[in-house]
Amino acid sequence: MQLELRHLQAVCRIAEAGSLGGAARRLGVSQPALSAQLRRIERVTGGELFVRGRSGVEPTALGQFVLAKARRVLSEMDALGAQARAMSTGSPLRLGCIMLVLLDGLLAQTDLSMSGREIAVDLEDSVTVLARMLGAGRYDAIVYGEVNGHEVPLPEGTLARTLIPKEPFCIRLSARHPLAGQDRIELADLAGESWMTLVEDDDGGPEALVTACEKAGFSPSLRYRITDRKMQHDLIAAGRAVALSQPTAPSGEGTAMRPLVGNPIIGRIRLAWSRAALSAGQAELLYRAAARAYLANVDNNPFHKQWWDAHPEVHPVLD
Repeated sequence: MQLELRHLQAVCRIAEAGSLGGAARRLGVSQPALSAQLRRIERVTGGELFVRGRSGVEPTALGQFVLAKARRVLSEMDALGAQARAMSTGSPLRLGCIMLVLLDGLLAQTDLSMSGREIAVDLEDSVTVLARMLGAGRYDAIVYGEVNGHEVPLPEGTLARTLIPKEPFCIRLSARHPLAGQDRIELADLAGESWMTLVEDDDGGPEALVTACEKAGFSPSLRYRITDRKMQHDLIAAGRAVALSQPTAPSGEGTAMRPLVGNPIIGRIRLAWSRAALSAGQAELLYRAAARAYLANVDNNPFHKQWWDAHPEVHPVLD
């Protein structure tokens, strides 16, 4: 077997995630399949690349060497694509996003014409991957979330702007759930529930959920991790799970959205862009388009509209 780019990407994902399970989720493969692939890679490189440590898997000395070379090769390949694209004419602006609610309306905003420049949007489920691709020139801009004080490190040559500095996460649960009749829900009352884990696992969200639940006196049963939105909602509507949700998300058939008492989990939304790819004017147009897309969803839930109106300090600046 010869090493291919996909093998180098797998090694880098394992190092970034700190575990085979986390890397498998980001790569969209099963953990056993990734473990088997790692063993084949290690046979080619001549030794173990990772060992299990107290906080997950850690690279060996050989692993550090292979990682350094892999990152360099992947960076060169990314740069090759970016430079070739820069030499072409009429290329679209490439926007990378996490599955945020505002994305549904983002492309509908007329400002996204960017003075005639088209937009191409890709979805990722890892903020780490988004940031790396931004630094490598695969994306010109990214829109992403951070939870409870978590800060995503951004590569050199980029600028960032906070779009929404604060939004309290709420709970999505079955419309038939006994707690759905309450205006606000105590987190402790959800102690016996099965939870839909967050798709993004490197934005601070999972840690924020676990910490908040532990403060409420229980450890959450993180049972489901599903990227398909309809399947998520169907499981919740059937009463098989509850989930954290952005407060601007619509309730959806068979589910209900309710705020948490004390707002224990807070998110924010940010926009980052490459200075080499976007001018200040283009970045401003993208910010305005994203802001209008978010504002179009504020009325989806009355409880969030009430909170939003009471907190003008978090409103995006559109003057």
